[in-house]
Amino acid sequence: MFRKMLRQKQQLTEKECIEILKNEPRGVLSVLGDDGYPYGIPINFWYCEEDGSLYFHSGRTGHKVDSIRKCDKASFCVYDQGYRRDGEWALNIKSVIVFGRIRIIEDHDRAIEISRRLSYKYTSDDNYIEEEIRRFGPAVLCFELLPEHLTGKIVNES
Repeated sequence: MFRKMLRQKQQLTEKECIEILKNEPRGVLSVLGDDGYPYGIPINFWYCEEDGSLYFHSGRTGHKVDSIRKCDKASFCVYDQGYRRDGEWALNIKSVIVFGRIRIIEDHDRAIEISRRLSYKYTSDDNYIEEEIRRFGPAVLCFELLPEHLTGKIVNES
């Protein structure tokens, strides 16, 4: 169902892909938007090692939410900051693409816990996190992307 990578020498291992998902701060979530147009949204996320899912938080309304309610297929692309080899101008960038089904977390207590765990990816300031949850928790909506296919590669920009 999913295509094999053409340039397999550039393919990352699953472990390398997971490290990128654990460490990079944001990616682009793509869903099927209005009138069949792809809709890509830069978004922060949390990769849960326990269940292998990716989690996102959002407001309760908007293009993204409407799109997810209409079609549960999604892809998510993350890439690192890259590096240059000595004496080279081109960046070497590692990227990961996750294909899967995305669903809204209906259990509000679970959505709050996901929001909390997602927040710890970006800050360890307990007071800040709890204040944000107090202020915005009642309106938060969380999504879970259940991976069906994951692939990654390293590309040299030259």
